[in-house]
Amino acid sequence: MPCLRHALLWAALVVAAPLAAALPSGEPPADAPVDSVTQQIANEVESGADQRIAERLRGIYAELPAFQDITVEVVRGVVSLSGTVPRVEDIDRAENIAARVSGVVTVENALERNLSLGESAGAVGSLLDRVERFVAMIPLIGIASAIALAIAAFGYLLASFGGLWQRVAPNGFLAELIASAIRFGFVVGGIVVALDLLGASTAIGAVLGGAGVIGIALGFAMRETVENYLASLMLSLRQPFRANDHVVIDGQEGRVIRLTSRATVLMTLDGNHLRIPNGQVFRAVILNYTRNPQRRFDFELGIDADDDPDAARQLGRETMGALPFILDDPPPEVHIVRVGDSNLVLQFLAWIDQRDSDWNKARSQTISASKKALEEAGFALPEPIYRLRFDERTTPLPLENIAEREQRVAERPQTASSRAQPASPDVHPDEVKPDNEVARMVEAERAASAGKKDADLLDPGRPVE
Repeated sequence: MPCLRHALLWAALVVAAPLAAALPSGEPPADAPVDSVTQQIANEVESGADQRIAERLRGIYAELPAFQDITVEVVRGVVSLSGTVPRVEDIDRAENIAARVSGVVTVENALERNLSLGESAGAVGSLLDRVERFVAMIPLIGIASAIALAIAAFGYLLASFGGLWQRVAPNGFLAELIASAIRFGFVVGGIVVALDLLGASTAIGAVLGGAGVIGIALGFAMRETVENYLASLMLSLRQPFRANDHVVIDGQEGRVIRLTSRATVLMTLDGNHLRIPNGQVFRAVILNYTRNPQRRFDFELGIDADDDPDAARQLGRETMGALPFILDDPPPEVHIVRVGDSNLVLQFLAWIDQRDSDWNKARSQTISASKKALEEAGFALPEPIYRLRFDERTTPLPLENIAEREQRVAERPQTASSRAQPASPDVHPDEVKPDNEVARMVEAERAASAGKKDADLLDPGRPVE
């Protein structure tokens, strides 16, 4: 083993001797140990590599005007940059250049931006250069602007053919929406073409991306407005009601004046205007009294528990059937709905034609006629009766006049089956004619607003949903 170690040392000396002779200075002493000589040689080789890296970086930075004031130091592959650069972005640029050089382990970047007056003058000169380039591009900018304006003008001209879009679209609201979309599309297209002619492809993406972000933000901020606008579009297509229809929308009753791009306007039965947002109308349950001219009404009357309910039902049907405004088909009907504490409750049902008869008037006349017929036929319409029970052991019983009771029983009318038929009620048809005051007010207001933009989205030519 000692022989092998000595042999390796002598081999190292043989290899290192020529290299040591070639070095200009720093020759080790003759009596230096072999390990010390080897370490010194390795250090000198590494120092030479650091020197080559530093010279390469200095040469690169010397070719770039922004890096003239950079100082480079390299120790064991670690590059240290110091000095100043004219712009902030040049700091990262210098570091990236140093990091790409072979043999560099890491980069210590201590560069700073030069804020001296001389550099500011250079920035001003750069700004003047940009102004000069902009002035040189003015003819190209003019041509691009002219092309963009021509494209936008063509879009406006195409959108101005209102008659064409009226024929294509099912209603005026959708036709105006199509025209607006055409104008917007051609304007955006003109801007994109102009930017492309100017070589601003990056700006095109930024503009479109910014427009998308702004659109999303506005969508969230104006959610209810956008919802009402879309609901207006759907309502104009579906046409759930006509103008002057008597409707109940989300509990609000009235006659329809108009459907606008934002709200549905009703006139209540007491003559007031009521605006309901279209988003609410689109989601609401809509009750339309006008679509079917036949409408049923009902009311309840009570008879004495001792009376014959079947006879009372038959009398009620005949009484309502004799009224001139009650329809024969469907026929009127009377039902027993419940047994009260002291009476039987009958429900009267009848149909009318709303075009000829007012619903409230007809119901009032029918109630009056039915009540009168029952009373004339001997049916009692009792009020609630309360029974009092007395204990004979503690409270003396009240005295009852037996003769008076027998007289009341004798005076009670005959059974309903043997009673005479009621006389025909004396009701003139004019007494139940429908009131058209609100309807006339709605028509007058619609006539006054005819021809105005966005006055009404209801189209009488389209089928009702």
